[in-house]
Amino acid sequence: MASVPSTGSTKVDAVVQKVAANTPEKLSGMALYSRFALAGAICCSVTHGALTPVDVVKTRIQLDPVTYNRGLFGGIRQVIAKEGAGALLTGFGPTAAGYFLQGAFKFGGYELFKQQSINLLGYETASNNRTGVYLASAAMAEFFADIALCPLEATRIRLVSEPTYANGLIGGFSKMLKNEGVGAFYAGFGPILFKQVPYTMAKFVVYEKVAEFAWQQFDKSTSSDAFQTTVNLGSGLIAGFAAAIVSQPADTMLSKINKTKGLPGEGTTSRLIKIAKELGLKGSYAGIGARLFMVGTLTAGQFAIYGDLKKVFGATGGVEISK
Repeated sequence: MASVPSTGSTKVDAVVQKVAANTPEKLSGMALYSRFALAGAICCSVTHGALTPVDVVKTRIQLDPVTYNRGLFGGIRQVIAKEGAGALLTGFGPTAAGYFLQGAFKFGGYELFKQQSINLLGYETASNNRTGVYLASAAMAEFFADIALCPLEATRIRLVSEPTYANGLIGGFSKMLKNEGVGAFYAGFGPILFKQVPYTMAKFVVYEKVAEFAWQQFDKSTSSDAFQTTVNLGSGLIAGFAAAIVSQPADTMLSKINKTKGLPGEGTTSRLIKIAKELGLKGSYAGIGARLFMVGTLTAGQFAIYGDLKKVFGATGGVEISK
């Protein structure tokens, strides 16, 4: 704790020092952003891992809509009847590991880039143009997050689309690397950017706007922790719905391109164009019901957990630009 300057009065100095001793110092720099990153890693890993069964069914609907044509709950029953309940946890390892890394870059990066925008523009300008700051910060954070996520997401989709391909994360990752090379992990990098960047931009900006509106109606400084968590849940739910709708076509294309390897000499761009033509608009929204449920739930959970973990970790040094 930094030393407190003397006021010239012993009694006043004693009171000031006592108050300062009981006032936690705000963190900054690496100490602050590492906590943002850890909170983001945990919230994403926990929520995505918990919703693995929904993701399995959503991916099956996207890859084989003729067979899996009974919606989310019907699809769950189909998977259990055909492969057993354990099949619903296919890809859990790559999901939990991949989104731990992605969550760290996404949430930590978002807070970092938002602060850098404030430093560059000045607080008042950043606050007046906060929607642009939110969008730009989210896009930059997601770009770096996807570099970490892509190999594990490719492994997850391969395990879900081909249940007999390998036994878990390490086996699937090793087999893809050996048989198809590093390039196979990034065959879906274009679609994952196309999906995740708009998804994250919508997710953060809608969350920020809904939360800002909520706190214009209530006094955050006097609200209980439980009420603040409720606001985070509600704002996250709405943000999740918006993000799911924006990113659904790219999510379907990502599932398709990672299902199998391309033909000899076939580039990623040509594969994407071919898949887009085959799907059409209607086909690109296959599995939207399951994904709305999944993304709405996990986004609400993420923001609720993230907000609570920031308090636990003492990550209170961030700058807010909402009005």
